[in-house]
Amino acid sequence: MNTQPAHRLRARLVAQQRASAAARYAAAVDMRGEIENLTREAEEQIREGVWEVGAADRVLAGKTASELTAVIHPPDVQQKMAPIDRLEHLREALAALAIALARVHGPMAWFLAAASTALTPVLHWRALPADGGRAFGAIEPTAAQYADAEQAVRRIRDTLARITTA
Repeated sequence: MNTQPAHRLRARLVAQQRASAAARYAAAVDMRGEIENLTREAEEQIREGVWEVGAADRVLAGKTASELTAVIHPPDVQQKMAPIDRLEHLREALAALAIALARVHGPMAWFLAAASTALTPVLHWRALPADGGRAFGAIEPTAAQYADAEQAVRRIRDTLARITTA
């Protein structure tokens, strides 16, 4: 039997949600750095012959790079967009990576999975106000976080485009 008053339980729950949101915020801060390390490793593996890119990988890389280009525009265009549209485009980029991941195995799958994982903080973002602060732990990202995530997607796109000629 729980002896704590309901208001204390609610306060503790709210504190836990805020701590969880703060952790997601911290994780989102260096998305671009994580992607930079990942893409550098992929390019190094290709250059050293560790990852032998096959024809199917090249085709998938090209298709996915095109899909990312369609949803993430140059920085000056993205910055003029409403937050809800920026978030929609980032979610579409994640969806494109997930669909590509479902169609491949081996190093390309590992690369796409790691790229998707690095972008997962986007899944905890919201662009709309939350009634009563209840948003399942979703946070409103800053303009810098949007820019960081969008630049990370551009870096992934650029690496996929280079894979098409590997």
